[in-house]
Amino acid sequence: MKPTMIWSNLAVANLERTHKFYTDLGFKPNGPHTSDQLVSFFFGNNDFVIHFFLKNILESNLKPLEFCDTQKVHEIVFTLSAESKDQADDWAKEVEKAGGTIVSAPQSFGDHYYGFVFSDPDGHTFNVFHMYYSWI
Repeated sequence: MKPTMIWSNLAVANLERTHKFYTDLGFKPNGPHTSDQLVSFFFGNNDFVIHFFLKNILESNLKPLEFCDTQKVHEIVFTLSAESKDQADDWAKEVEKAGGTIVSAPQSFGDHYYGFVFSDPDGHTFNVFHMYYSWI
């Protein structure tokens, strides 16, 4: 199996809130794929697409799947790369300002990593990290 594309479909409760949150963070809307049932954004240099569907629409189109309550459990964790520790810190401030929740404050972890974890207003979780090397 070798698909030509891959994208993500996530369930949300409020399209306007989702659109505002990701627009406030600077993500580029995928305009042709926005409707009264979903909003869509490009992520990263390769324009990975994430569609945010109203939960009832996604469940009715993907029967018999039922989507979890992302305020209680995590379906997936996306990772976003930061170019520096300062950029990670700045992004944490932007996430809070846009209405997201900082799950884990920016900090060093492992031997060469710095970052934080946040969730959007619907509870979808993202890990932001910067990988660095310190030569002594």
